[in-house]
Amino acid sequence: MYSEKVMDHFSNPRNVGEIENASGTGTVGNAKCGDIMRMYLDIDNDTRVIKDCKFKTFGCGAAVATSSMATELVKGKTVEEALKVTNKAVMEALDGLPPVKVHCSLLAEEAIHAALWDYAEKNGIVIEGLEKPVNDIGEKEEEIEEVY
Repeated sequence: MYSEKVMDHFSNPRNVGEIENASGTGTVGNAKCGDIMRMYLDIDNDTRVIKDCKFKTFGCGAAVATSSMATELVKGKTVEEALKVTNKAVMEALDGLPPVKVHCSLLAEEAIHAALWDYAEKNGIVIEGLEKPVNDIGEKEEEIEEVY
C-alpha cells in the first residue's frame, strides 16, 4: 500500500502549475501506463540555482506524488545538485513506493533531466553528467525492474 507521505503528496500536491517563460521545460511519458509528466524550472542564470519548480502530470496517484516530491527536492538546489536527484531519492523521500509504481519515480527523475537538458540547450551550456533524456521511460523501465 502507499505510505502516508505518498498519500499526502497525492492529496495535496506541491508546486502544481506552469512557469511562463521557464528556464527549462521537460516532458516525459510512459507508453505502457499512459502517465505523462511535464516539469518547469526557473533557474537563476548567475548562480544556476533553481528558484522555482512546477509540474503538470497526467497519471495515477503515484505519478502525481512523485512529481510533487521531485519539485520539492530540486527547488533551491543548483543545477548540478538537481541532476543528482534520482528516482531512488524520490522514493526514499516518499517513504517508498509499491514495486509496480517504481516507474513513477523514474518519470520524475527523467522529467527533471529533460527540463535541465532544455535549459542547457537554450543557454548553450553543458551540464556535466547530463545525458540526453528519453521521451518514453519504457526503455529505462526494464533496467529499473531488474534492480527492484
